[in-house]
Formats: sequence, C-alpha cells, structure tokens
Amino acid sequence: MPSDIHLSTRSTRGGCLDSSRMWLALYFFLNLALTLYNKVIMSIFRFPFPWTLTAIHTLCGAIGSFIFWKCGIFTPAKLGQRENIVMLLFSVLYTINIAISNVSLNLVSVPFHQVVRAMTPVFTIMLSVMFLSKTYSPKIYISLLPVIAGVGFATFGDYNYTGMGFFLTVLGTVLAAVKTVVTNRVQVGRLKLHPLDLLLRMSPLAFVQTLVYSYATGEMEQVNVFFDESFSMSLFWVLLVNGIFAFFLNVVSFTANKKTSALTMTVAGMLEG
Repeated sequence: MPSDIHLSTRSTRGGCLDSSRMWLALYFFLNLALTLYNKVIMSIFRFPFPWTLTAIHTLCGAIGSFIFWKCGIFTPAKLGQRENIVMLLFSVLYTINIAISNVSLNLVSVPFHQVVRAMTPVFTIMLSVMFLSKTYSPKIYISLLPVIAGVGFATFGDYNYTGMGFFLTVLGTVLAAVKTVVTNRVQVGRLKLHPLDLLLRMSPLAFVQTLVYSYATGEMEQVNVFFDESFSMSLFWVLLVNGIFAFFLNVVSFTANKKTSALTMTVAGMLEG
C-alpha cells in the first residue's frame, strides 16, 4: 500500500490496541451502525431534526470524555491562550462543516453530492502539499483514481444541482478535507492531544454552536412542539443510546486518524459513504 495510505500492524504499548487496522475496522463498524441508527430514528421514530441529533451527539461527547478524564483514562494537556483559540476555531470548523453539508444536500441531488464528496482525498492532498509541505509518490495518485471513479460509477444517475448548491457542495468537501487534516495535526503535531482530550475540548463548544444554529433555523421551535406532542421514554432511551454510539465513533475516528493519516481517513470515509 502506498506510503501515506498506511495501515501499521506493528504494536507498541497496549498490544493490538495500537493496530491501525483494528481502529479503522472499528471506525467502519461504528460509522455504519450510527448511520443506520440515525435512519431508524428519523424514519421509524419520526424525529427529523438533524441539528438536535447533532446536539445530542456533541453533548454525549462532552459528558463521555469528561467521565473518562475523571476516571483517569487520560490527562488533559495544559494549553495556552493560543492553543485554546485553535480549539475554538476547530469546533467552529466542525459545526460549519455539518451545516454546509446539510444545506447543500437540500440543493443538489444525492448522486451529485456523493460524486463531489468523493473528491475529498484530492483536496486533502492539495492542503497537505500547500500548507504542510508533504509530498506524495505517483502511486498515491494512481491508487486514488479507481476509488474516485468507482464512486462515480456507483452513483451515476440524476445529477441535478443549483448554482448555490454546487458552490456549497464543493465548499463542504473542502471543509471536510480541512477538518480531517486539522484533526490529524492537533494530535500528531506540536499539540499532540489525546483523542479524548480533543473531544473534551471540542464537544462543549460544538454543542453550544449547534444549539445556536438550531435556534437560528427554527428547528428548536419545531423540536419543542414535537416533544410536547410525541415524547416518550422509549424515544429518550433511543436518543441516549444514539448519543453513546456517536461518542465512541468520535473516539475511534480521532484515534484512527492519529494512527494513520488524514488521507487514509478521507479515503475510508469516502468508501463508507
């Protein structure tokens, strides 16, 4: 496998827990499970509120990482004002990336959306070359061609889009690449944050931003009406388990990103989609 799309099978401390293959396998499993779970919630339980669902995910991420911290699983790094600003900007990037993806999907057809999102690895390479001075061998570029072409063939169909939808879809793809690159850098670069530490710092900020966006779009008002008319304890437990799934998916995703590379994660995410 080309050098930057790597799967290290060597273990250091912690035995097989350090295998990047294992973390990627967990990422695939949890990502697929959460995707199916989200569809069940939105269809069977008729809970069509993506921003509220995202708020539940980020809230569970904040609570879960806080519990792990207090249990001694990890020790938060001591960050200065500059590093804390980086965390704030990262959380904004995380939230905006979701917002643009949701909005653009309503303005373009699903096949078009998937084809454009398949270009995420290309943007990841461009960002890494431009800002991180990384180099890639010709094998990397050649190996990506059949993967991207495969997504195109698999989604070939009704390519409909508006001008704004085209712009937002491309912008969302670029932001997805930026988010993956930044996630990798804050864990393996100068900060070297533990995945749970990153989640602890990012989740509360993303939770507040998600609530603000939910309020601004009018979704929060709709949710209040929904809970007044249709809330049940079964829905409560379903949403709680969904949030727990999302928490572990974030932990696994951050860890897999740290143990592989940003390019590996964009390819993995594209194949999952």
